[in-house]
Amino acid sequence: MQNQIDRLIQACRKGNQVAQIQVYDKYAQAMFTIACRYLKNEEEAKDIMQEGFLKAFINIESYRPESTFGAWLKRIIINQCLDVLKKRRLEFSDSEVESLNSIEDDNWQFESSISKQEILNAIEQLNQRHKIVVQLYLIEGYDHQEISEILNIPVKTSRTHLSRGKAKLRDLLKPRYNEERY
Repeated sequence: MQNQIDRLIQACRKGNQVAQIQVYDKYAQAMFTIACRYLKNEEEAKDIMQEGFLKAFINIESYRPESTFGAWLKRIIINQCLDVLKKRRLEFSDSEVESLNSIEDDNWQFESSISKQEILNAIEQLNQRHKIVVQLYLIEGYDHQEISEILNIPVKTSRTHLSRGKAKLRDLLKPRYNEERY
């Protein structure tokens, strides 16, 4: 499987459009899903996905196999989405975290009766800044250093947004906990 991807990438580097279409077909659905997670508008997500693939093919020479091509492409798509959100005036600032000491809590276990969809729905209700950090951390699997680089924010700000987002998630899911205990 990886050998096939490597051959396709080499062909893409040579400008082979058939290989580009095959790469697009292989990754399009996953990248569209990622774009929808951030943008909520399917047409806008399609546009961003197309722009992301175009950017990837134009810059394919900068791809290095230290990470998978899918991970590299995912980062491009996420950055494209974040650019759109930034244009909408979503700003991350560390001024709001000056006085907050973030407590590192890596426990992301939820009550087993709470479904994945309920958790995703709760994430949707978060403040936009917290939601993006939670998505990058919990769903996309980035660490705080990577999030700080992607969003151009200090690591401490990433940790704070994650901590606040997690606290809000617990609050949003708390009525569910209370219903089950009675």
